[in-house]
Amino acid sequence: MSRYAIVAATFYRELADQLIASASAVFAETGAEAVDVYEVPGAFELPLGASYCAGSGRYHGVACVGAVIRGETSHYDHVCGEAARGIMDVQLATGVPCGFGVLTVETMEQARARAGGGKRDSGRHAAEAVLAVAAVRRRVGA
Repeated sequence: MSRYAIVAATFYRELADQLIASASAVFAETGAEAVDVYEVPGAFELPLGASYCAGSGRYHGVACVGAVIRGETSHYDHVCGEAARGIMDVQLATGVPCGFGVLTVETMEQARARAGGGKRDSGRHAAEAVLAVAAVRRRVGA
């Protein structure tokens, strides 16, 4: 049974909903038998949510989605870097593919364009990355 998780940072609810919908659609298109969505407050909490999912042994992969929009302080740099590092650490520690669908942008306009509004669809791309790495895992028998 192919089962996937989506961990979504909901600080920007509108964006999170779009990213969840597009990641869910990818998993559904490929015949996933189950997709579970878990919400966390912000991007900083994504790695721990992903760790819970990946460590549970229930999922073939985890798509992490959310948004960090630059503000007036260095908070942006810290959150983006730690979210990316943490999600990578989860993959390396568990062997469970984790897709990085976190928008790291300057403005809400850029975020909307990358949440399925034209330029990119980061929820879709995160789910596609999970599926691609899961396929490699199966091929090598890991």
